[in-house]
Amino acid sequence: MRNIIQPKVSLVGAGPGDPELITLKAVLALNKADVVLYDALIDPVLLEHAPDSALKIFVGKRVGKHSQPQEDTNQLCVSLAKKHGHVVRLKGGDPFVFGRGSEEIEYIEAFGVATEMIPGITSAIAVPASAGIPVTKRGVSESFWVVTGTTTAGELSKDLALAAQSTATVVVLMGTRKLEEIAQVYRRFGKADLPIAIIQSGTTNEEKITAGFIGDIVQKAEEAKVEAPAIIIIGEVVRESIKLAEVYQEVVKYNL
Repeated sequence: MRNIIQPKVSLVGAGPGDPELITLKAVLALNKADVVLYDALIDPVLLEHAPDSALKIFVGKRVGKHSQPQEDTNQLCVSLAKKHGHVVRLKGGDPFVFGRGSEEIEYIEAFGVATEMIPGITSAIAVPASAGIPVTKRGVSESFWVVTGTTTAGELSKDLALAAQSTATVVVLMGTRKLEEIAQVYRRFGKADLPIAIIQSGTTNEEKITAGFIGDIVQKAEEAKVEAPAIIIIGEVVRESIKLAEVYQEVVKYNL
């Protein structure tokens, strides 16, 4: 008797980059996958959690190199689920933090396919933590903002200007190409001496940290040849990292 296929898509967060930072629930979902659709930031070792018989299809994209339009990926989720059964859509970080996860679920469910959301550890918190930077600390920072560096219109989020006026830690995702604009916003509010760090490929073996102040970070980033993927952390908490102690031994003032 032929088995009846029960189409299902699990939207799974793989975490910030280190393959050991994926959750147990995510691993268990991969164990039961018939198909895995994975992004560019996924460590290939994670695919070993899926059965050998599972189809593994790359649908990722890098900055300036779109290998699979989002609409095509959405359609693949539906068609492959109906054909094969359980599709795991494996995405870096947490799919609901600038990962378009909600859009994907809405699309898939519109075709009557069951969905499951398995959160991942977001890079917005894990990457700073891996560098010894707490996004909050008693007496230093009472809150934190997570802001996109590039909106759907390709512009810097207007929320950044609001965040820059607060004492909160600000974490900017997808903002490396907007670094000069980000620095300008903070300088406008007289914060050229505020600590800032850029962490490229955080939590992985290729991790690279560039740190300084709003006043000199653009030059430092150019010298270090900083590239995406990278997280930008702005605020006094950056000084708390033991890794960056030498950078902040002296308070430097900038007259910009």
